[in-house]
Amino acid sequence: MSGDQPLQDPSKTVPLAGSGASEPSVEEVERSIQQAAKEGTNLDTLIGRLVVDTGLATAEEVQLCLEKSRSDPSERSLAQALVDSEFVTRRQIARLRQIIEAERSGQTIPGYKLLGKLGAGAMATVFKGKQLSLDREVAIKILPRKFGSNPQFVERFYAEGRAAASLNHPNIVQAYDVGKAGDYHYFVMEYVDGRTVYDDIVKHKRYSESEAVEIAIQVAEALQHAHERGLVHRDVKPKNIMISKDGVVKLADLGLARAMSDKEAAEAESGKAFGTPYYISPEQIRGDTDIGPAADIYSLGATLYHMVTGNVPFDGKNPSSVMHKHLKAELIPPDHVNPKLSAGISEVIEMMMAKRVKDRYRSCADLLTDLRAVARGEVPPIAHKEVLDPSALAEVVQAEAQAGGELREEEVPDRRSVLSDPLFLTLLGLLIVSVLFNLLQLAM
Repeated sequence: MSGDQPLQDPSKTVPLAGSGASEPSVEEVERSIQQAAKEGTNLDTLIGRLVVDTGLATAEEVQLCLEKSRSDPSERSLAQALVDSEFVTRRQIARLRQIIEAERSGQTIPGYKLLGKLGAGAMATVFKGKQLSLDREVAIKILPRKFGSNPQFVERFYAEGRAAASLNHPNIVQAYDVGKAGDYHYFVMEYVDGRTVYDDIVKHKRYSESEAVEIAIQVAEALQHAHERGLVHRDVKPKNIMISKDGVVKLADLGLARAMSDKEAAEAESGKAFGTPYYISPEQIRGDTDIGPAADIYSLGATLYHMVTGNVPFDGKNPSSVMHKHLKAELIPPDHVNPKLSAGISEVIEMMMAKRVKDRYRSCADLLTDLRAVARGEVPPIAHKEVLDPSALAEVVQAEAQAGGELREEEVPDRRSVLSDPLFLTLLGLLIVSVLFNLLQLAM
């Protein structure tokens, strides 16, 4: 194969444009290559065999082109003669050569069988496979060969494997193996038979509140496990949250995960933004060195916002404008976008997405307290206790004085987060007594 393309899906035969014939499956080609390798077959003869074995041309047509390539200097190879005679297309020959190169370079991973392509990103391609020794399905992430000579890419690839291997939680995709075969680096992990949250958003636009909260709880539990072991994910988003057919949520892709204690890596990445623009935290955008659990809580909040409203929290014409809004723009409360939402879930998301780290949940344990309360239909106790600033406090005191000593909730700014705070009520009582005493003194 070419240096930047892993094996194609071996379970399918894909029709090629401009030809009535179809492309051979990788499985068929591999069998022919393996047999030819035992016999020491050269490339021209191997291509001829593959063309016949896979039904792209007949043996007679190949023989005709072989004789032509030997007698006509303009025909540099059998492959060229086959193309010039229009028995196969250039694309079909190119695909055969790619697969031959991949087989000869050792891309086949010992102990595993590739079953099909699951997806591809900028950094790697993921295949469904089978671990032969245990007869179980797995997912195999393969680093393209063009990145294999770059130490930075290779180290990040193995770092993902190490990070995943250090975690053992039912809501985190489990790591099985990491290594190198030929020119290719691979990472074997648990295969999740299901879908992603992103798939659901595309299909249904948004989740119901109860479904979204249940998913968020499972992701928060996964993050709590990672944080307790010193890892921050740094790329929580809908595409990295998988849901199995049994309804189990799995947090995936630790490609950007970093140990919070790794000061050297933090300094090396200082000033650089790592993450996905729609869900990235403000401190990641700034390239702060002390990225911690609060960053993952923010990204999960942005993901939850998207899940329950059908919209990303901030949008823009390009990534820079989106990230600028994460830093500066005021968040439209989720229940203003979707009036069907409860005040509780809106409070939780707003606290998760507070721009200042100190205004967010201190940990996933605190976040889980509120999410579970919302799941039970209760007021989230932590998000509901936001303390008023001094100017708002003065407004409350003034409103109380004007009411003649009777507190009227409709005049209290942000009453949902104040009235349940015992300390605030105690201070408020003292202030009210002081104000009334002064008023009586003036009246006398």
